[in-house]
Amino acid sequence: MVRMLVRTILVSVPLLLATGVASAHDSWINRGGFKNTAGEWCCGEGDCFVVPGKNVSIARDGYKLFGSETIPFSQALPSPDGAYWRCKRPDGSPRCFFAPPNSM
Repeated sequence: MVRMLVRTILVSVPLLLATGVASAHDSWINRGGFKNTAGEWCCGEGDCFVVPGKNVSIARDGYKLFGSETIPFSQALPSPDGAYWRCKRPDGSPRCFFAPPNSM
């Protein structure tokens, strides 16, 4: 009986941990299959973060983030949740940018 309980725990715990990791990486960005204008996948939450609206301004040539980086309007995707999101490549350069539809 004890042996069966130990076996069940040894099988169940890794499965529960794997499920938690998969859920954490699963986001609307990942599920939506979004791609940028170059055809690259936008990726998931590990690569994407919310940009507070106070750090975004609208300029003539696009969205200005943190006062220095400009994302052209043509590269912005509509944000389903109404927030600004920036997805980055491993080198930190922008991969995708999502903006609320009413700001586009």
